[in-house]
Amino acid sequence: MLALAALTVFETGSGAQIVLTMEQALEYSAQHNPDLINSRLSMEQYEQNLIAQKASLKSRFSLNLQPLTYSQSRQFDSRYSDWYTNRSLSSSGTFSISQPIIWTDATLSLNNSLSWQNNESSIAGKTNSNRAFSNSLYLSLTQPIFTYNRTKMNLRQIEMNYENARISYALQLLNVERNITSQFYNLFVAQQNLAISESELENAEKNFNIIKDKVEADLVTKDEYYQAELNLAQSRSSLENQRVSLENSKDNFKQTLGIPLDEDIMVVCDIEAEPVIVDFNKALESATTTRLELRQRQISRENQEMTMIQVKDNDSFSGNISLSLGVMGDDTDFNHLYDNPTNNPRVSISFSVPIFDWGARKARIKAQEIGRKMFELSADEELKSIEMNVRSTCRSLDNLVEQISIAEQSQRNAQLTYDLNEERYRNGELTGMQMNQFQTQLSNSKMSYTQAIINYKVQLLNLKILTLYDFEKNEPVTPITYEQNKDKKKK
Repeated sequence: MLALAALTVFETGSGAQIVLTMEQALEYSAQHNPDLINSRLSMEQYEQNLIAQKASLKSRFSLNLQPLTYSQSRQFDSRYSDWYTNRSLSSSGTFSISQPIIWTDATLSLNNSLSWQNNESSIAGKTNSNRAFSNSLYLSLTQPIFTYNRTKMNLRQIEMNYENARISYALQLLNVERNITSQFYNLFVAQQNLAISESELENAEKNFNIIKDKVEADLVTKDEYYQAELNLAQSRSSLENQRVSLENSKDNFKQTLGIPLDEDIMVVCDIEAEPVIVDFNKALESATTTRLELRQRQISRENQEMTMIQVKDNDSFSGNISLSLGVMGDDTDFNHLYDNPTNNPRVSISFSVPIFDWGARKARIKAQEIGRKMFELSADEELKSIEMNVRSTCRSLDNLVEQISIAEQSQRNAQLTYDLNEERYRNGELTGMQMNQFQTQLSNSKMSYTQAIINYKVQLLNLKILTLYDFEKNEPVTPITYEQNKDKKKK
């Protein structure tokens, strides 16, 4: 119940009931919707990967220790054609500082290895021994050549994965808003339908009592009584059906919001709809320039280019340069390790030269090029699809405005018709079957009017999501980012 504290709760005869407005539902779902939680966790995972990758580009300090190593072995010395016994006791440790260089993909490292050993060898009855300290300090550089910068590419890929996860989270927020809005209105319609059914039942009971009194007074025939009784039974059945539908809508909405299923909820909203002026050209321009999916396409395109670089580098000519400069000293006395130091320079250049791969590399490059062409075709079709959806939604909005006006007039006429014929029914000028038809007409017109307004509101929301522009407020829409969401939670 602590998670529900921010929501409005009213006490009813059957217990506490949560009353939600659209704004409250959207705000609550932003923190408790299962899909959004999963999207946030995925984004946090990519964020931690990026943090780890950036941390790996800093200097790395390591210490490897071998406190004690003892061995005794019997070996054959081919120089003297004799067997000898070797016993060794040693202790060593290596301290390293390694620094990746992102600009060149090189690695610079400083290493210091300190060891102590007590070594004995026995051969032909003679024993030779050595007990001394040794230390090796050297600076080394390893530089790949004739290949791409793997360090920079790996960092860029992780950065794009994180950006893509943030975009997916923003898109998930918009999708949840669409889903919440749709289910919110579905629940509202179910509540309205229940209220209409209750009104139908009330009218049916009233009409039944009128006919019952007339039958008892022999003013009308019994077939009118039977018809009124049937109308009453149908109204009761319709009411129960609407109650079942309402409870199902509540459960679906609670699941989407993340509210426990045993909680009772109710939604309230202003069902009025003012026509909104939509600039078609502006909607089209906004959709084709600001949609987040377009940025995702750019990220995918860049990933395709990097994949092509990796494919071309596979089984290709490459090399490596290694430089090392250091000094080594050894002595039985630790304080005199570097009395007679020895320089240990080292330079090496290596190449990997592919000779023949039976066309494997060429085929991989060709396959990647085909995949890139397919991607570009898909990107063009997606842009067309965005434009078509905007066009269709704008046309629907114009049509729905007219539908609302018609539905409003139909409801008004149906109410006037029902009121006029109710009096005629009281006077016995209409049969129960005819009166039931007028009741059905009134109920259907009320439902149609409500549904027409809801359809218009939903289409306005669809247009906002399609164009990232709110034409009701006449301002662009900026989907919330992960960082904004974290700042909001802190406040």
